Amino acid sequence: MTRTLRVLEYDKIKDQLLKHASSSLGKEKVKALEPSTDFDEVVELQEATDEAVNVIRLRGNVPLGGLSDIRMQVKRAEIGGTLSPSELIAISGVTYAGRQMIRFVEGLLENEVEIPYIESISEQIIPLLELDKSIKSAIGDNGEVLDDASVNLRLLRHQVRTAEARIREKLESLTRGNNAQKMLSDAIVTIRNDRYVIPVKQEYRHVYGGIVHDQSSSGQTLFIEPQAVVALNNSLQEARVKEEQEIERILMKLTAEVAEVASDLLQNVELLAELDFLFAKGQYAHSIKASKPTLNNERYFKLKKARHPLIPRDVVVANDIELGKDFTTIVITGPNTGGKTVTLKTIGICVLMAQSGLQIPALDGSEICVFGKIFADIGDEQSIEQSLSTFSSHMVNIVDILKNVDHRSLILFDELGAGTDPQEGAALAISILDEVSEFGARVVATTHYPELKAYSYNREHVMNASVEFDVETLSPTYKLLIGVPGRSNAFEISRRLGLSNRIIEKARNHVSEESNEVENMIASLETSRKGAETEWKEAENFRKESEKIFKDLQKQMMDFYEHRDDLYREAQEEAKKRVKVAQQEADEVIKDLRELKQLELSSIKDHEFIEAKSRLENAIPYAPKKTIKQDTTQKKQRQLREGDEVKVISFNSKGTLLEKVSEGEWQVQVGILKMKVKESDLEYVSSPKPVKERTVTAVKGKDFHVNLELDLRGERYEDALLRVEKYIDDALLAGYPRINIIHGKGTGALRQGVQDYLKTHRAVKSYRYGAASEGGIGVTVVDLK
Repeated sequence: MTRTLRVLEYDKIKDQLLKHASSSLGKEKVKALEPSTDFDEVVELQEATDEAVNVIRLRGNVPLGGLSDIRMQVKRAEIGGTLSPSELIAISGVTYAGRQMIRFVEGLLENEVEIPYIESISEQIIPLLELDKSIKSAIGDNGEVLDDASVNLRLLRHQVRTAEARIREKLESLTRGNNAQKMLSDAIVTIRNDRYVIPVKQEYRHVYGGIVHDQSSSGQTLFIEPQAVVALNNSLQEARVKEEQEIERILMKLTAEVAEVASDLLQNVELLAELDFLFAKGQYAHSIKASKPTLNNERYFKLKKARHPLIPRDVVVANDIELGKDFTTIVITGPNTGGKTVTLKTIGICVLMAQSGLQIPALDGSEICVFGKIFADIGDEQSIEQSLSTFSSHMVNIVDILKNVDHRSLILFDELGAGTDPQEGAALAISILDEVSEFGARVVATTHYPELKAYSYNREHVMNASVEFDVETLSPTYKLLIGVPGRSNAFEISRRLGLSNRIIEKARNHVSEESNEVENMIASLETSRKGAETEWKEAENFRKESEKIFKDLQKQMMDFYEHRDDLYREAQEEAKKRVKVAQQEADEVIKDLRELKQLELSSIKDHEFIEAKSRLENAIPYAPKKTIKQDTTQKKQRQLREGDEVKVISFNSKGTLLEKVSEGEWQVQVGILKMKVKESDLEYVSSPKPVKERTVTAVKGKDFHVNLELDLRGERYEDALLRVEKYIDDALLAGYPRINIIHGKGTGALRQGVQDYLKTHRAVKSYRYGAASEGGIGVTVVDLK
């Protein structure tokens, strides 16, 4: 696809991408970037780029400082060469970059960022802490070998500094002598050939003796090493040689350490280069406001508001482009205004970018397929060297395309059939389009031949399109119109430019009637399209407004329900408080009654019973009357009777009717409590089955009265079960729907025995432990059939 990449300006996309790479390694990978034709590979590339885009969105930048190309240095270390301090610092920088990246990825993972591809690369990076520590302890940030690199180097450098100080001291004493001003050109100490010297005038050269190392350009000044410091300079040079030898030994040692981990270093370099390349793609996507396309292998693409990435965003016109589902070929017709070629290149470059793992300059929801081959015949390629005209050059390219086309191909033809006789060129264009369509290829072609306007109407798989032209401004709008063929605007443009109507009308007479009809039809289609577009925009505005109103209503409903729930919760809390107070008062009354029961019956006064009864009735929490009218249909349909199971509305609790106390008032058994309740506060639930009904025989005398509870505390196990059996029979005869058996907590043996007996009793419907206000696990509440 070399020619396709060139005509679609793929290298310019890579030039833009290069700006976002942090290192030469990343830039090297960018330069080697090419589109892939393997579907699975493209999917993986897109997923990786999307991870990088998300990371950049969350973090802004990525720590890749210190990354450089150290592959040659590592290879030289492997074959026994000695690395310089600056090269060792570069290697240390790569190890630092690796550790930085590891920490960066770990931070992302701690925040639960999903980056499986980046994580897999980071996991392969080797920290190499020991090597980095060795280099940092021996080499400074500016590339100098530190005194602390070895004990011997520290001693040698001390010797060098001592020798330099002694030489300077000796020479400075000479420069301060009585005749120094006369014999010296300048009272300074300088260095020539790495040896300390003084500048002596030519005529006094023999006064100081020693060695001449240099002279001035005029020859009047000689730079002499006086005899007095020759021995000291020799000692200094010896110390410097030893220093250099020690430095060389240190560098060789560090180089050997590099060679030991050469493979790990090269692996780190490759991994960090891949991350640099990956984040460059992410940064590029962010810079052009690109999005990740959905990929398919069905030779179908749909671009939403696609833009050409090489045209500035404030100038480029975004277009919706679709191909491969309802139609496999698009023919863009109309005059040569420039917009058609831009559309063609936008399609091509978006497909190439997607297959290269780059996100595309289009809106979210765009879909692209992976093509096996992409062909593009775009631009004027007249060849002087081969003596080929524009038409011949295009035809050579088209012949080559036809030799290699298959069903997985995308073909982009610009001005198909141009450069020759219009009638023959149009015929060739139709034949070529038919030929590539037979292979099942996807085709987008531009042409200015009017004959191709009718091409789509004769083929099911072809769709006409055009680039809109604004006659008012005499310029294309670059807006692609799918389904509308292009029409010539020559007459309108000429009129706008001042050509007389008389000439224009004469010109119209020279145009065939069929052509006029086609042009009028196209004009009508365009007018209809603009009208439909206007109506669609109005409908879209109504839809958006309706959605806003719906969301506002939805929010108001949610606020209403939340407020209602808050009121319910407050009411429930208030009810709980009142019931709790009532339960506490009832518990106290029951406690007092039980204490009275333990006393001699003869010692209990009537007023004590009346007082206890009054306290129990007062324990009933006040429930405000409901303003909502209760449904009394069921109550009116059936008169309440003794033994009926009813619901006490104000308490939302079930109970059993014991007797009618007065007109409109009943005594109700709710749990272990008996209370008076108005009939209007009762709701009928059910009544005992007729076959189960028992007649309560009123027998005078205390021995024949059946209590609502049986107290077994202190009884022996066998005696207790006999009492339970008899008590249940008595309760059934009395017509009680519910009874309480008090067995106490104790060791639990009596409680378990009672419940084991209840499991098998034919008259027991269900049983449970009492509530906290009923005695807890010390009481078993039994519902009878």
